[in-house]
Amino acid sequence: MDNTQTSPQGLWLPLVTPFRDSALDEASLRRLVRYYVEQPIDGLILAATTGEGLTLDDGETERLVAITATELAGTGQLMPLYLGLSGSDTRKMARALGHAAAWPVEGYLIACPYYTRPSQDGLFRHFSALADSAARPVMIYNIPYRTGVNLENETMLRLAEHANIVGVKDCSTDPAQSFDLLQRRPSNFSVLTGEDAFFYGALTYGADGGILASAHVETGGFAGIRNKLAAGDQAGALSQWRRLAGLTRLLFAEPSPAPIKHWLWRVGLIDSPEVRLPMTPVTDALACKIDRQIEEAMVLN
Repeated sequence: MDNTQTSPQGLWLPLVTPFRDSALDEASLRRLVRYYVEQPIDGLILAATTGEGLTLDDGETERLVAITATELAGTGQLMPLYLGLSGSDTRKMARALGHAAAWPVEGYLIACPYYTRPSQDGLFRHFSALADSAARPVMIYNIPYRTGVNLENETMLRLAEHANIVGVKDCSTDPAQSFDLLQRRPSNFSVLTGEDAFFYGALTYGADGGILASAHVETGGFAGIRNKLAAGDQAGALSQWRRLAGLTRLLFAEPSPAPIKHWLWRVGLIDSPEVRLPMTPVTDALACKIDRQIEEAMVLN
């Protein structure tokens, strides 16, 4: 696993943020970091969508980064950290990047501005300004069904020319757009899918990996799919994907990250499945389905 690369590759985990009694659960966070550093992942992303970043205040976000970086350093293993950031005011975003400049992260995952729905020129100028001001590399997060705006490929390719923009978390959900981007992107610009259900297909198109919330569970299985495809074992990769595809549906049956947190709580990796409003815990019906899946997995292992 080569973590010296400037462009993200492989399997990245958008880590959940554990809470207990309305506060950051630092003990569970340390447990998560120690656990996942031993798993076949290539990087962690903090305070993004799965990490409920929009519900964290500035102090909590800084503490989240500090604890994670300290815990990683204590393991003696190299694993890059990216910080998730989002907002619709370019000036405020630039100030946030300045505030985080001294934090121990290797880069930033920055979502398209939400709700305001700027033009393509506005998107280009927004990301260019942020990349100019960022102390570390920027990865774009294109997720139009959350933000209300799609960063089109012509704009993305212009941004890919910026020396400080190293890739995209692609959640366009348009296979044609994704394939076109993969065909035309420069060699030093990474495309990682952020759609768990598209992981296998994206890899067969040539994606460099994925940022997958589902990789909290069956981490080795998701990493194995990419490894098998890289080794030319498409049949083996497809067989493994068929086994895991249902898991992605289960973990997104209700708004994420509540199902994932329930799973992690049930297996003892976090002390509480707590989420922050407006997110709510899983329903009793989904909790029963997840519990059954965990029991079946324990039997198989």
